Amino acid sequence: MKVSSFHAVLPFAATSATRPVLVVESDADQRRRVVTQLSNWGYSPLAAGSAEEALELLGRARFVFSLVAIRLPGLSGIELIRRAPELAESGPVIMVADTGHSAQIVEAIQAGADDFIRRPYTAEDLEHAIRTVAGRARRETAPPIVDDNGERLQREFALLVSPPMRDVLQVIEQAARADVTVLVCGETGVGKEVVARAIHAHSPRRRATFVKVNCAAMPRELLESELFGHERGAFTGAHQRKPGRFEVADGGTIFLDEIGELHPALQAKLLHVLQDGEFSRVGGRHNIRVDVRTICASNRDLVREVAAGRFREDLFYRLNVINILVPPLRERREEISGLVEYFIQRYSRVFNVPARTLTPETIQAFLTYGWPGNVRELENFIKRMIVLQDWNLARTLVTPTPVTPAAASSEPFAATKGLSLKEVSRRAVFEAEREVIQRALEQCRWNRVRTAKMLKISYRALLYKIKDMGLKRDSAAS
Repeated sequence: MKVSSFHAVLPFAATSATRPVLVVESDADQRRRVVTQLSNWGYSPLAAGSAEEALELLGRARFVFSLVAIRLPGLSGIELIRRAPELAESGPVIMVADTGHSAQIVEAIQAGADDFIRRPYTAEDLEHAIRTVAGRARRETAPPIVDDNGERLQREFALLVSPPMRDVLQVIEQAARADVTVLVCGETGVGKEVVARAIHAHSPRRRATFVKVNCAAMPRELLESELFGHERGAFTGAHQRKPGRFEVADGGTIFLDEIGELHPALQAKLLHVLQDGEFSRVGGRHNIRVDVRTICASNRDLVREVAAGRFREDLFYRLNVINILVPPLRERREEISGLVEYFIQRYSRVFNVPARTLTPETIQAFLTYGWPGNVRELENFIKRMIVLQDWNLARTLVTPTPVTPAAASSEPFAATKGLSLKEVSRRAVFEAEREVIQRALEQCRWNRVRTAKMLKISYRALLYKIKDMGLKRDSAAS
């Protein structure tokens, strides 16, 4: 393997003591070869044989980049970056995909990966992947508003031209000046995290830390440790003291996403933190004081959750000092063309492919589609187009057309005019599956674990279908 010239020109290369990288690979021989190669290139690799081992290493260093195999025992590499967003925030993530599994690559990119290589790969392949992410490491993986000049934030906010979003921007400016809790509401994918980061970036705390925690990404026991930390020996596997995210965010802002998923026991502890500014670690005996601004987000109707007894009323009023409702993309269609162009330019640079100008028919398909997953669905769709180099992919965007009973009786096939038999069949299957899942969710009172078991599909598959079909708990019977 050639190493001399690579070390001399690679932007990441430096002393190993200051350039830690994470390698997550289950194959012991391959892991050993990669660790040796990276060490020769001047890095200090930390290696893990599974996602669970990698989670234990995350607090030890801020990685220059991470090399993560998708296929791992237990949690997959994709599940790892979903459960540990701080991995991508630390530095770029290069995924190792299996040959012939393009779906793996698309899913990995959607989960937050920056680049990928396929097995079997050589030192030259790895060198090329690292060079590819080197130039854009902090620019593309950093949160969109933490750059000193706020240029990316301004570019993205310039796209928000609809009247509803202009109203939201005014509230953001007012909320940024007042150091109070904020509750950001809206459907999945509308951009609630962007709102939270914008509030932080325009607040007096902007030079301090912004910390995000997804309350739906882990079970209660792990989430309590993630939020508040734990002492050594507090539970099995707690080999050392770990500071919680509230401690990390001291002086800055903590963003609690999917707050409606928080377990009642943790709701009580969060209320105590908000009221008194102190808490104790799991297994700890002493209280820790912090000065943190809290911003929460939810795609649930928390008023209904309070009425149903699933969310504490006192916590709701503590969080809901300022309420920001982000409208869905279907209510701000004048922004779609600008967002499409922005994402094409951005991810063409990310994936190092030429940007393309879309045809008017493709733009029209984007404008007429319902986007149940909102801006996030649009962004991921553009990523998929660029990764697969399929610029005609928009032809798959089919929004079911509602048919009134009168129209249906007078012209039975009105809703299928202009569609091929294959498209009609796909639409029928989609609607039938959506109805079955909706009824199963209602029958299980939106317990997604029970629903997945009832439908005999995986929990992850159910979550994907709920998002893809635009199913919302608000539409379920109370």
